[in-house]
Amino acid sequence: MWMCAGFTMLEAGSVSARNASTICLKNVGLYAVASLAYFALGYNLMYVDVDQWAGTFAIPYEIDAAEAVLLAGGNETAPLPTADYASGADWFFQMVFVATTASILSGAIAERVKLWVFMVFVAVLCGLIYPLVGAWTWGGGWLRAMGFQDFAGGTVVHSTGGWAALAGVLVMGPREGRFPRGRPQRRIPASNVPLATLGIFILWMGWFGFNAGSQLRFAEPAEAVRVSVILINTNLAAACGLVASFVVSRVVLRRTELLGILNGAIAGLVASAAGPDFIDHRLALVVGLGAGTVCTLGMAVLEWMGVDDVVGAVPAHLAGGVWGSMIVCLTTDAQPAVQFIGIASVGLFVFMASMATWILLEWTVGVRVSHAVETAGQDAAELGVVAYPDFAPRSTARVAEHDHA
Repeated sequence: MWMCAGFTMLEAGSVSARNASTICLKNVGLYAVASLAYFALGYNLMYVDVDQWAGTFAIPYEIDAAEAVLLAGGNETAPLPTADYASGADWFFQMVFVATTASILSGAIAERVKLWVFMVFVAVLCGLIYPLVGAWTWGGGWLRAMGFQDFAGGTVVHSTGGWAALAGVLVMGPREGRFPRGRPQRRIPASNVPLATLGIFILWMGWFGFNAGSQLRFAEPAEAVRVSVILINTNLAAACGLVASFVVSRVVLRRTELLGILNGAIAGLVASAAGPDFIDHRLALVVGLGAGTVCTLGMAVLEWMGVDDVVGAVPAHLAGGVWGSMIVCLTTDAQPAVQFIGIASVGLFVFMASMATWILLEWTVGVRVSHAVETAGQDAAELGVVAYPDFAPRSTARVAEHDHA
């Protein structure tokens, strides 16, 4: 859950000052919406009575029947819970994973998406799209039956969020002035680089719970030792991802790109999530180096294509997730063909479902704020709360008032 704070700080520091308050509201709001959507439908669709494709559409989540009897005092004939952990603990742990998926989307399409439209998409993503992917894999569906491996969500969480974000930025288009026609691209400066850096540290720390918590059981000595192995591999992958991005950015982007380098650490963490429980720690260096490299190259490709991903979420989470889900073939007994099928199937489904949802929203209510709101900033125009009032130009309020009128 604390990772949501990390995403908030990273995004608020990466956007322009006139949109920082909106980012804060989006991230708190998406956590609430994700919680409700996953409670209402998502968990049951992902885990309860899963066949090859989906679980039950029952609404809402309910505690396990045997646990309910136990809490009521039990009786001699009632069966005891057979799971290794309480169903409610599993619900909460899985819920914060789906909130992470939604957080990936938030930063990519920042500074131009309508606030309420964004929340509607989050509800669809967390209540329907993500749970179906989860049912295929962690829920015991057809990909799990094939042998697809994803320990802590390199594909299930991060690639899913990356594909949804990619669909969003393509429908939304770039921010005004980001890629002017016939002129070099314009870099929109971040409002608070120290805040963005703090976000990276929070995420880095949170990932220890993300990956190590996915061990799920700590009842036996071997399981406790495996947690320590996961922690080391997670940290090494992040460190190597950052170093790789540091080097590659100088060669490919021809600059020391601070936010890009920070994303290298994120990509290393993302890649580690696919399979962090291997014993040879040297392999974590390979995972991180590859992740930081593909992330930085992905940033360069998006810039070349004129695709505006504000925080670099697509290269970090999508490219990093794909790399991590394939490199587990080196660290585990995962089969390359099965991993590829899983990555491609999830990517095709999530991208098409997300694109369809974004297009439907565009046709009905519109997904992008008006020119006046984008110029003034969503903080003043939509919230009336400016994150840095001492530095806000006086014209911002007048433009916002004119747009409301």
